[in-house]
Amino acid sequence: MIRRKEFDKDLEELRSLLEQMGEHVTDALEGAVLALQNLDTVRAQEIVKNDLRLNAMEDRIMEIGSRLIITQQPVAKDLRRIIVAFKISSDLERMGDLALDVAKVTMRIQGQQLIKPLVDIPRMAEIVTVMISEAIQSYLDENTDLAYKMAQDDDQVDGLYSAMINELYTYMVQKPESVNQAMLLTLVGRYIERIADHATNIGESVVYLVTGKRPDLNQ
Repeated sequence: MIRRKEFDKDLEELRSLLEQMGEHVTDALEGAVLALQNLDTVRAQEIVKNDLRLNAMEDRIMEIGSRLIITQQPVAKDLRRIIVAFKISSDLERMGDLALDVAKVTMRIQGQQLIKPLVDIPRMAEIVTVMISEAIQSYLDENTDLAYKMAQDDDQVDGLYSAMINELYTYMVQKPESVNQAMLLTLVGRYIERIADHATNIGESVVYLVTGKRPDLNQ
């Protein structure tokens, strides 16, 4: 009985750490896009510096989960809970890296003016931040309906990304002097689109946790 209480306590810490990682990634993405909109390099640099905290949380999750597997030898759903924690933390860490990449674009275009007002990028980021929050909530609640919603949201992001690419390519043809910055903005769109893919991966992990089977929500 004591061992089960200790096991449940460690599982709860895994849940708490994943929730904190999700909040960190959401804050980083929102801050990175805001920095880009305002060409605020100070904010962008702060986001880059804060990345170490996310890495430390992922390391802590690996430490707790590995110890539980070695000492408790969990089976069935308990084992899936640990495996899923590893997978979700990996997705969140990668999402954090991509948010950093968005911030670094702001630093690369320092001293320039934006070639056009940003519309699709903030809208993509808005959808993706909701996806991150809902993906983590689906994990905390073991809610497969919310997990499957990731696929629909990801389709919206993909549509905005395609529209943005078409617009920027047209812009580059009409204004060749804008090519360098336009290419950087297409990268930002790609980074945010990839974050959405990782949020969808979390949805897949939640379905696996609950059912034991992993769907492909990125199709």
